[in-house]
Amino acid sequence: MIPLQAFKRYARYELIRAGLESAALPGLIGARPAVGGRGAIFTLHHVDPRVPARWAPNSWLKVTPAFLEQAIQVSLDSGLTPISVEDLPERLADRADKRRYVCFTLDDGYRDNARFAAPIFRRYGVPYTIFITAGFVERSRSIWWKTAEEIVGTVDRFSFDFPDGETDMRTETDLQKIAAFDRLAAFVTQAEDEDAAVAALDGLARECGIDALGITERQTMNAVELGELAQDPLARFGAHTLTHPNLRRVADDRLRRELTGSADAVARYVGVRPRAFAYPYGYAAAVGPREIAAARDAGFATAVTNLPGLIDERHVASPNAFRRVSLNGFYQKRRYVRALLSGLPFRLRAIAGAEPS
Repeated sequence: MIPLQAFKRYARYELIRAGLESAALPGLIGARPAVGGRGAIFTLHHVDPRVPARWAPNSWLKVTPAFLEQAIQVSLDSGLTPISVEDLPERLADRADKRRYVCFTLDDGYRDNARFAAPIFRRYGVPYTIFITAGFVERSRSIWWKTAEEIVGTVDRFSFDFPDGETDMRTETDLQKIAAFDRLAAFVTQAEDEDAAVAALDGLARECGIDALGITERQTMNAVELGELAQDPLARFGAHTLTHPNLRRVADDRLRRELTGSADAVARYVGVRPRAFAYPYGYAAAVGPREIAAARDAGFATAVTNLPGLIDERHVASPNAFRRVSLNGFYQKRRYVRALLSGLPFRLRAIAGAEPS
């Protein structure tokens, strides 16, 4: 059962890779690739030259600086105009403006964004937006997917009280590590009370000798670092909630607090109130009509999901539900960027049943 669970993960990755390879065939994309829709909003998380462990379950969140540079080059070669995501609704609303655009966004505020990504954006004069979670900045909320990864990478086995009872999990092999991580991830993402689930995972970390908030401290920028990065004229900062919950699972009053409170926090950190918002997780089970309306009512001119797709005309009427294109650590090739910008993978996924994100 454990190998099957891990193999399913790799089978999905290979299916997506096959779709990208098919979309990148020379007969489908010319020397100067056609860009679908009105362009793309790229999603990134980590930008770091260090290669993660072969089994690392969060590897997809990390791209190298060299690949980021390739993505910028392909975008410019494709005739896309780089702008900040905050400015996109106004540009799209101008019927006389027929240009296609590219926006670069980075979620969660990782420290490597300033160290490795910002210099590349400056080199090309490309604006970028970092979406900030206040609980990470203030070290009051752990990054549960990082905590889970460190647990399975540190110990050879652990016992945890899952909803179906106390379970012993072995983490000696790569396949066992992946299976254990997936089990912990499901425990959090499927929980009705995500706060309690994260707290339980933090407790398991302590039992394993791991400081969950220490991981947050090492990985993400603090308020001082954000203030320093805000001096970069190309840097923009958006809100990403207070605690990074699945917003579809919180009550209305909590939803409002997560949105307005995170905007207040970003304004304190960087001196400018954010006009853009990124929904945590961002997939369909975490973003719905209520959340989109709440983002609009909170005053955000732009809000982005993680639903895969290019910029199109529907976003003129609904700028609080932009789709994005993930720059994924498993697919770091120039031709994949070209394929994604063509829009072909998003049409192929409807046939293959997999999303390139």
